[in-house]
Parts: sequence; structure tokens; C-alpha cells
Amino acid sequence: MRNYVIYGILGWCAEIAWTGLGSLLAGDPRLTAKTYLWMFPIYGLAVFLEPVHDRIRPWPVLARGLLWTFVFFAVEYLAGWLLRALVGASPWDYFGAALNIHGLIRLDYAPVWFCLGLFYEKLHDWLQRIQAR
Repeated sequence: MRNYVIYGILGWCAEIAWTGLGSLLAGDPRLTAKTYLWMFPIYGLAVFLEPVHDRIRPWPVLARGLLWTFVFFAVEYLAGWLLRALVGASPWDYFGAALNIHGLIRLDYAPVWFCLGLFYEKLHDWLQRIQAR
């Protein structure tokens, strides 16, 4: 449960930083940022990827990063689709973006998911070390 909360909060913080940077790049010097309450449980799901990380640990970095990219796209798509089905809308709407699939994922985010997956591996290892004490 502790790691679920850590991943949820970290995801929220990363999303706030990402959308704040996006607003700056769009010309908003206020660095306006936003996230959604729905995102906390979605980001917290990363806890279920810890066993995957343990299994793929010996894989080359490229293979691991590609797997994380695919997994994050799948989770993003499925979570967005499920939220649309349950509440009528997804917290994110990529319909206006190039390279979107059903407005639920953006293929141009692949490098972000690749790097984030490798970052989460480091975070997972660090969490294991501090929790082993």
C-alpha cells in the first residue's frame, strides 16, 4: 500500500510539472498546471508493475524501455476508455493532437513513456532498498 501511495503522488507531481511546462511553452508565464483526482489511482497502479520489473531486470535497456512504452500506452488507453464508459469522459483528451489513437493516447509521447519506465525502475529499486532497512 505504501508504494501505491508513493507512485500515485509521484504521478500527480509529474503531471503537474508536465502540464505546467506545457503551459509555459504555450506562452503562459503563470505555469498553469492541472491534474485530476482520477489520476492518483491510475498512477498508483504502477505498484503492480514491480514484479514485471523484477522479471525483466536482466533485459537490455532498449528492450525494457520499449516494454514500458507499450505497457504505459496500454494502461493509458484502457484507463481512458474505462473512464469514458463510466463517467462519460476521459481526464485527458488528445483528439486535437497529431498521432492520437481515439483521443486516448498520443504516439508522440513514446519517448516520455520510455524514459519514465526506466525512471520507475530506479525508483522501484530505491524503494526496495529503503524498505529493507
